[in-house]
Amino acid sequence: MEDASTSSGTKASRAQKAHLVHGKRKMLQLRKKEELSHNIHYISKVPVRIVMDTDFLMVSPDDPLSVLIQNLRGEETSAVVVDGQGRLLGFVTMKDLLHFFEPPRGYSIVGGSLLRRYSLNRTSKVKDIMVRKPVTIKIGENLGKAVKIMLEAGKHHLPVIDDENRVHGVLEVKDIIRLIRIVSS
Repeated sequence: MEDASTSSGTKASRAQKAHLVHGKRKMLQLRKKEELSHNIHYISKVPVRIVMDTDFLMVSPDDPLSVLIQNLRGEETSAVVVDGQGRLLGFVTMKDLLHFFEPPRGYSIVGGSLLRRYSLNRTSKVKDIMVRKPVTIKIGENLGKAVKIMLEAGKHHLPVIDDENRVHGVLEVKDIIRLIRIVSS
């Protein structure tokens, strides 16, 4: 009979230990969630001007597409289209470039429309593919507002402008993620 009581005592002890381990895990998860919540609150208050990329690609609307393509290298995934005074006229991302070179719809590969499209590509300018009214953020805003705009508009890049529409930088999702990594570690 002692074996049965010892066995049931061991089972009770294991159950109690498992309950304690489960409780400690739950407390750690709650603590991590609380820290993350605090970090997210902190991040949302950070000014855009601190996180934005100030070394960004600027092009003219009359630049040939070949110039734009040659300059989109390394980490560059977008270009701001500006006038002579640095005011925003448009915005181009690599995705916009892909849409421009999208093959014609349907199954007809050889034909006049494809040849016309190819000849247009070789002579096209940045203004032919740029987004003319890009979604932007003002330089005085914070990351909370920027994240909200990005999520609502489905954009990964935001030109950062002032009240005179002059471009001061570009805010990208990767910049925000980089800050989250720093704050979370």
